[in-house]
Amino acid sequence: MNRLILYIIIHVIGVATAIAQIKTEEIVIYNNNIELPGTLSFTKENTPLIIWIHGSGNVDRNGNQQPFIKANYIKQFRDSVNKYGVSFYSFDKRTANKKNIKSLKKGVLFKDYIADVQETILHFKKDTRFAKIVLIGHSQGSLIAMLNHTNAGKIVSLAGPSMSADKTIITQIQEKAPYLDSITKAHFKELANTGSIQNVNLMLQSIFRKENQSFLSSWIKYNPSKEIQKIAIPVLIVNGDNDLQVKVSDAQKLHASNKNSELLIIPKMNHVLKVVNSVTENQNSYTKPDFPLSSNLIQHIVKFVNQ
Repeated sequence: MNRLILYIIIHVIGVATAIAQIKTEEIVIYNNNIELPGTLSFTKENTPLIIWIHGSGNVDRNGNQQPFIKANYIKQFRDSVNKYGVSFYSFDKRTANKKNIKSLKKGVLFKDYIADVQETILHFKKDTRFAKIVLIGHSQGSLIAMLNHTNAGKIVSLAGPSMSADKTIITQIQEKAPYLDSITKAHFKELANTGSIQNVNLMLQSIFRKENQSFLSSWIKYNPSKEIQKIAIPVLIVNGDNDLQVKVSDAQKLHASNKNSELLIIPKMNHVLKVVNSVTENQNSYTKPDFPLSSNLIQHIVKFVNQ
């Protein structure tokens, strides 16, 4: 009994010490008039630094989107890799920072997100405390990571689509609302040919509303399966088999496009990296942060980063 108590005490002290050693810095990186505030956390210098690249939406540095998404998955990811001595940086997307509202009125193009990440990488390339930069691109961020590969040591594609945005959206429409398939294809064709859509179907306004059209037009030009072929640095491709947004087949297609990549399919992991056992849990994990991250994911990421 005494040995058990001693073990528990040592374990608790060890965990408390590890947590106490984590250093954090609040950093603001600028891309012209755009402010990108973020958090850097690390335990020691000369370690790999992960830079997290967000998926679509107004995602903040912790993985939440006001007012509905409160999954906190990036914060959980940060805390998990920090415990293994891996440094981590994530920032609020330009669309998640209220200080950028005036600049955002001019509109956002896909190249702006690429440039935001480029500025972030350049900032940390000047920081001699870190041994190398590893980009983790989540969902839409997977493509952005690929397009910034020349400034990185390694890349992780995490739940990244394998097709261009138009084909990805058309596939989703075919599965969920097949009666809108033909009009969706027609809208994308018009957008590709003219740069705009004159008469948007009322049921597709959330995708093709006027203020979205320039962004979509700039995004659909990229094909992730082609972009990944250009990458010579190490690439890890990860997907969960409970992901309702990006299929396992997407990860397999990306892997097939880059023969030097590694492929990891994680059982029960969903799009926000949580372990879920049912459709109900899958849906709830987007609004309740207490669902655990996949430990399998963390172990493989840490191993890949440190190789």
